[in-house]
Amino acid sequence: MKNLLFAAVLALVLSCGSSSKKSSPQWVQLFNGKDLKDWTIKIKDHALNENFGNTFRVENGVLKVVYDQYDGFKEQYGHIFHKNKYSYYLLGIEYRFIGNQIKDGPGWAIRNSGAMLHCQAPETIKKEQDFPISMEAQFLGGNGTDPRSTANLCTPGTNVVMKNELFTPHCVNSSSKTYAGDQWVRVEMLVLGDSIIHHIVEGDTVLTYSKPQYDGRDQWVKGMGFADGGLIHEGYISLQSESHPIEFRKVEIVDLSSFKSTPAALQEAIKKIPRL
Repeated sequence: MKNLLFAAVLALVLSCGSSSKKSSPQWVQLFNGKDLKDWTIKIKDHALNENFGNTFRVENGVLKVVYDQYDGFKEQYGHIFHKNKYSYYLLGIEYRFIGNQIKDGPGWAIRNSGAMLHCQAPETIKKEQDFPISMEAQFLGGNGTDPRSTANLCTPGTNVVMKNELFTPHCVNSSSKTYAGDQWVRVEMLVLGDSIIHHIVEGDTVLTYSKPQYDGRDQWVKGMGFADGGLIHEGYISLQSESHPIEFRKVEIVDLSSFKSTPAALQEAIKKIPRL
């Protein structure tokens, strides 16, 4: 997998700006295991940073998404955004689904959550907006009956290129296996600006796409004035609240922006990332 990944980087990273170099890439923890001071919350139908129902909380060193203070989900989709904007990076997340879905949660959202990549700024999200404009690395857990791959792709307000063609359906499945029960799963997303994105599950690349861009058909894209087909080269990272409880024990990142001067420099940096 690693050789294929490096070859893809060399083949598909086309033009990169110069920047200062660092000696080696390092993981940085976005979630500190203590609190949410570096995060911004936006829940549908609520004001920015109103943590309705204490949906997002930290307990025992784990970031939890829970609904014990709700009287019904009522389509109150939520997202928690890290404060920094990123362009070239490797994002690592370890998650597990727990418990039961809240009553009136949609059927498709059972054991369903995700990490949103290249998000619009949280302060630009409308009060009634359900999902940020972004690419979603969708996390699914097994339901005990059907195959359910994880690290799929969904595209609120966006399109991507897959197999050299513009991909406009909302979601596409990855090639991962099903992860059932409450086991911890590690997913990594290698995001290289507006060129290529890989979804990696437990060390295996399960989905690849490129050229993330705005979908001019989307009402929120229209409202923001983004050009149809305009490439998205950076944005914020957020985690979802979609009606099924989930825990995150690790959210970490390797910022690769200092290594993007040439495809060769980027490839060499990726090789040196610990545990990749």
